[in-house]
Amino acid sequence: MRKGEHSMAAFVLLESSPVMLAPWHALSTRALVNVKSPFEKAHGEDIWSYAEDNLAHSQLINEAMACDARVAVPAIIENCGKELFDGVGTLVDVGGGNGTTMSLLIKACPWIQGINFDLPYVVAAAPKGEGVENVGGDMFQCVPKADAAFLMWVLHDWGDEECIHILKKCREAIPEDKGKVIIVEAVLEEGKEENKLKDVRLMLDMVMMAHTGTGKERTLREWDYVIKEAGFSHYTVKPIRAVQSVIIAFP
Repeated sequence: MRKGEHSMAAFVLLESSPVMLAPWHALSTRALVNVKSPFEKAHGEDIWSYAEDNLAHSQLINEAMACDARVAVPAIIENCGKELFDGVGTLVDVGGGNGTTMSLLIKACPWIQGINFDLPYVVAAAPKGEGVENVGGDMFQCVPKADAAFLMWVLHDWGDEECIHILKKCREAIPEDKGKVIIVEAVLEEGKEENKLKDVRLMLDMVMMAHTGTGKERTLREWDYVIKEAGFSHYTVKPIRAVQSVIIAFP
């Protein structure tokens, strides 16, 4: 069902497309620590370069992420409350795609002025929304200034060194006294604790292995490492009714 508030059709179509299935047949490149990622082995370039060169695929990625946002953002508001965004006048969504996440956040918290930040070719196709400014750029170079930065399903695409670099750029973009970085990502469980979404999170770890060069899902211990290495003083973790948890990092 393509229509409907919680439709995941675009996500299913993305992951079952020939483009995204082909790297699964090249997983040995990752296991053998080959210089190429499975996606690059299959298509000759990484997933981001491929998306830039194939805008229909880029659109499908953005539509898939929008599907997830329509599930995750209400869960964030429900489980964390609007208090999460109290005192946040400006919010930058780093890697915000077509702006669906920011539009949903603005609707729930109308006092926020939103910045939807992504690569120039991505935001060029993003619709204009009230209270949301689309800004193109490179998160590895600079993140737009805001009271808080928001990252959902971004950091799992990258290895530890890249994550630390991105988080440092986010830390530079927020105020030292009251700023915060809101990370919405899966937190893998360690030990024997059971959760009905545990297998889903492990499956996503395999997806990262197939589709990215160094990306992975992380345990709390691994999140602790990259957050502290990026210079944040402390953080809190809040589970929500979704695959992800909300990690709030403070300067």
